[in-house]
Amino acid sequence: MSSVNDTQPLISHLMELRNRLLRAIIAILVVFVGLVYFANDIYSLIAQPLIDKLPEGASMIATDVASPFFTPIKLTLVMSVFVAIPVVLYQIWAFVAPGLYKHEQRLVMPLLVSSSMLFYAGVAFAYWVVLPLVFGFFTSIAPEGVQVATDIASYLDFILALFLAFGIAFEIPIAIILLVWTGATTAQSLKSKRPYVVVAAFVVGMMLTPPDMISQTLLAIPMCLLFELGVLLSRFYVPSEPPGSEEASE
Repeated sequence: MSSVNDTQPLISHLMELRNRLLRAIIAILVVFVGLVYFANDIYSLIAQPLIDKLPEGASMIATDVASPFFTPIKLTLVMSVFVAIPVVLYQIWAFVAPGLYKHEQRLVMPLLVSSSMLFYAGVAFAYWVVLPLVFGFFTSIAPEGVQVATDIASYLDFILALFLAFGIAFEIPIAIILLVWTGATTAQSLKSKRPYVVVAAFVVGMMLTPPDMISQTLLAIPMCLLFELGVLLSRFYVPSEPPGSEEASE
């Protein structure tokens, strides 16, 4: 009898998780339906950094028969996920919030909001700063007599990898705050590891970006700055303790 009662909370949690996941998926699909009509326009906007750097008379190409249709659709679906990130994070927050203390709930919501903003900032930085510099470099070093004509599907894979890399890299302050908040490390300990962090930032930049020094450096430098920001802000997030734990220890 007790085993049946024990399974009830688990089943209710699984049902709640399913409902939250369905709401997140529905939010993504709603955004996708609203954007799919403009799929070609969205692709043209995303392709603009490369088009601006192409030699006069050059253009992008499609080497696969279905690429002109499926590539913009794929981009629109990914953009729908990006746009719906606040809703997805809210569903995650709503699922874990009941298990948090009141003071933890007050801290988690700002972290969720700031993580969304930082992800968007990383994508915007990649689009407005990194892509023009990278494409300007690539097109300028093309051998004489070689016509630069990038496949639209290959271009999409390239920029999505950059967007994801910079979006995740800009989450460094949130990761540091969570590490300090949970007691896994301290701000002082992180400061002492600063030289290793700088080296690791360039290694990660080399792994996550295309094989050129420009994009690697443009990822590594913001990662170092964001590390410093995370260490600075982590002072306001001390390891969490359940209310009344001090009284219990006495």
